[in-house]
Amino acid sequence: MHQLLQGVYDTVVSRNKGEVEFHQAVHEVLTSLSPLIEKDPHYAEAGLIDRIVEPERQIIFRVPWVDDQGNVRVNRGFRVEFNSALGPYKGGIRFHPSVNGGIIKFLGFEQIFKNALTNQGIGGGKGGSDFDPHGRSDAEVMRFCQSFMTELSRHIGPNTDVPAGDIGVGAREIGYMFGQYKRLRNSYDAGVLTGKGLAWGGSLVRTEATGYGAVRFAKNMLATRGEDLEGRRVVVSGSGNVAIYATEKAQALGAKVVALSDSAGYIVDEAGVDLELVKQIKEVERGRIKEYAERKGGSVQYVAGGSIWDVPCDVAIPSATQNELDGAAAATLIKNGVVAVSEGANMPSTPEAVEAFQGAGVLFGPGKAANAGGVGTSALEMQQNSSRSRWSFETAEAALDAIMDDIHDSCAATAEEYGRPGDYVLGANIAGFKRVADVMLAHGVI
Repeated sequence: MHQLLQGVYDTVVSRNKGEVEFHQAVHEVLTSLSPLIEKDPHYAEAGLIDRIVEPERQIIFRVPWVDDQGNVRVNRGFRVEFNSALGPYKGGIRFHPSVNGGIIKFLGFEQIFKNALTNQGIGGGKGGSDFDPHGRSDAEVMRFCQSFMTELSRHIGPNTDVPAGDIGVGAREIGYMFGQYKRLRNSYDAGVLTGKGLAWGGSLVRTEATGYGAVRFAKNMLATRGEDLEGRRVVVSGSGNVAIYATEKAQALGAKVVALSDSAGYIVDEAGVDLELVKQIKEVERGRIKEYAERKGGSVQYVAGGSIWDVPCDVAIPSATQNELDGAAAATLIKNGVVAVSEGANMPSTPEAVEAFQGAGVLFGPGKAANAGGVGTSALEMQQNSSRSRWSFETAEAALDAIMDDIHDSCAATAEEYGRPGDYVLGANIAGFKRVADVMLAHGVI
């Protein structure tokens, strides 16, 4: 790492003690920037890099709510408004017990460059709470979301900060939060949240966008080698929104998805995953993936715990959570013949895994590029809200495809420009950084 960048990184570690995911995200970006600083040293001026690793604003707040037994519960809420150089802060809200300040900062930092790559005029932010919606009634989730939004509403707006969903936050949670925001503000600001229902300002394709986009990115990477997804064996980790729609798009392109997972284990269906059954279990019943094996029976295998990456595949799409795919798992995938990895989640591969994939010549699409379809389509939803219009599914999907194609091509061209052809990690980090950095320099020291 360039000496100046190392100094910035050391300060980040010292100033944000114990926030290892944030350290990891910053280290990856700064390591990629060394060729840029050597070639274009003006990016080291005006404290630019020192500023870009420090959030513009960090908000932490108490979220009290009452459960169905009348007990008062208290969770912690977060919103990190990281960088607004390109537009209003934009990034999801995550409800999960693992959420803390470091997790939200890592996600917000990644979001800066992901959003820049979409070229949609949106800044980077992220939010969430350590609240766990699993096992809670709709009434409990509603009371929590209303309490959460009572505080968050002070800090967001269509031209200030536009949250969306993430892990643990789907259409139900977005609906409760939007209703409370509308009630508090006495204003129908449809563009204040994305991922909304179609009847009240949502966009077609937004539900599918992250999963569809990750598959589109894999398709584009394979195309650089004259290959495609037809007939490929695919493993997708997770079984939530991203995994479901990555599976749907992969199947539509002729691939066979043979495995999905959740936090308790994974299923293997050599005949190809029955997506309608998965949707029923996960989206309607909010059940566990093991129920798929119980209902299908036959040759479907369920493995409690273990690693889904033991399942041989041509294409891997990690779509569950950060650091789910480590060096040992990467070695297993490589041994079993994986040719492409497209990250559907945020930073799901550890640095050791990324190094192993790249060293073995595996096509590797980092999350800030490969899973940017979700936030890209969120920006399209914001456009529709501003004009009070609604696009057809075909129009919205064509726009998503164009965004993903542009991201792929920008990453590939930037990697080539800086002497690392095929290195999508370096390409994504430099391309995203330059778009933000150029505007920050134009805006002055703020």
